[in-house]
Amino acid sequence: MYSVISKDGTSIAYDRVGQGPSLIFVAGAFSYRKFPGQVQMANLLSEHFTVYNYDRRGRGDSGDASAYSIECEIEDLQAMIDEAGGSALVWGLSSGAILALQAAARGANIQKLALHEPPFVVDDAGHKPPKDFAKQVSALMSSNRRSETVKYFMTKGMGAPSFVVSMMRVMPGVWSNLTSLAHTLPYDAALSDGYMNGKPLPQKLWDTVKMPTLVIEGTESPVALRHAAHALADVLPNARLLSKKGLGHTKKLNTKQVSSELEAFFSTKS
Repeated sequence: MYSVISKDGTSIAYDRVGQGPSLIFVAGAFSYRKFPGQVQMANLLSEHFTVYNYDRRGRGDSGDASAYSIECEIEDLQAMIDEAGGSALVWGLSSGAILALQAAARGANIQKLALHEPPFVVDDAGHKPPKDFAKQVSALMSSNRRSETVKYFMTKGMGAPSFVVSMMRVMPGVWSNLTSLAHTLPYDAALSDGYMNGKPLPQKLWDTVKMPTLVIEGTESPVALRHAAHALADVLPNARLLSKKGLGHTKKLNTKQVSSELEAFFSTKS
């Protein structure tokens, strides 16, 4: 394990594996650097890249602050980019894709950007979270109702059926892992706040994101995620959409297939 100090003094833990161009993973909700899928992806891509797999603040071995801000998470990613040599390739998954996108828009030195199913809701198709979703997630967690926070996030935010959550609660180790990260769910909700209201994405908001960008979606994914991926690819200045079966992330991540697609994108000169 290695660590880097972010701008606000928070220690950010990371693992580094492989050789080649620097590639940083930005995890989504419920993910952390020791999550099996993250580790498998890092090992698969280490044949071609130096992979930096870090714990977002509040997770794993990283520190946290008394109050959360998106700006601090962007500074964490910038600290990782600096640690990786000053520029990097970046793959962001789910809410991590939103974080990576926000960092790119603010001028982070990202050579290429892969945005994997960011949880935007751009129309009325499929599941749409309540308008006060982020507020309710924060309220539940501020009362230290960890299990209720996880359940609310998964059902109201992600659209998971209640019976699926009930099954998870009786699976050894699964629920304890989820609830151990409950305090970070308000962070993920804050990142997506304002982009899950069923309205089209702003045309000019990410005009500065001019690096080659790959927007990834699985054809088996929920319709809201699929529409969001199409919409994002349309509004970014230099993006293309990758749409294939097996690339979804809402169930088990197909690490071999995703790694293969990322390798192809990040290795191609453009």
